[in-house]
Amino acid sequence: MQVKVLQQHNGEGQFPTFPKGTAVTLTGEEDTHFLHWFPCEIDGHATYVPDSFISGGVLVRDYNPTELVQNAGDMLTVEEIVNAWLLATNETRQKGWIPAEICITP
Repeated sequence: MQVKVLQQHNGEGQFPTFPKGTAVTLTGEEDTHFLHWFPCEIDGHATYVPDSFISGGVLVRDYNPTELVQNAGDMLTVEEIVNAWLLATNETRQKGWIPAEICITP
């Protein structure tokens, strides 16, 4: 599925891909805007994780929390939708997360 970005999105930096089985420590309550996402620490990195990606304090799948940095008008190819966020690839083949609420299908 293709989507168009409606407004600029600045990510929170680059992260490595954390392999399945990596320990996750939740550091706060569920995000009130993006339900089912929790602040956490993974391998010394402060980030967010969807609750469906963890069980028993570990990742149940490989996970890279890097967000795409995009401008209004950019086109993305969506690979996965998780709790109001899109895992997508941009035109320069960078892969990352972006909030679904700032994207539309053209």
